[in-house]
Amino acid sequence: MKIFITILGLLNGIYMLLDGIFVMIYGKFIGPEKPGPWANVFYKFNVDVLKLGPLFIVFGVLWIFWLYGLWANQSWTYLFGLVICILTFWYLPIGTFTSLIIIGALLLFKKKLGL
Repeated sequence: MKIFITILGLLNGIYMLLDGIFVMIYGKFIGPEKPGPWANVFYKFNVDVLKLGPLFIVFGVLWIFWLYGLWANQSWTYLFGLVICILTFWYLPIGTFTSLIIIGALLLFKKKLGL
């Protein structure tokens, strides 16, 4: 289960980190010209999504930091994992989907994961 959660966490973390760096360098996100459905959340608040590179970088680093805690059996890992998953719900559809799976795994397999 830990390996499965790690893969999902890496998908979120590395992609968000790279996407944040990419948008800061090239002025667009990886992929199509128009950002995914997550951008609509920000458009409703009049936020220019192309200025969110630093936010993506922070989220990417937080995901990778959480994975370190998971594998190092740190006491803060469980709560931090739940928080970072909830904070990633806005990243539709991939971030939302992977976060829901990770939350489910954390809740169902807390003891098995050593948390």
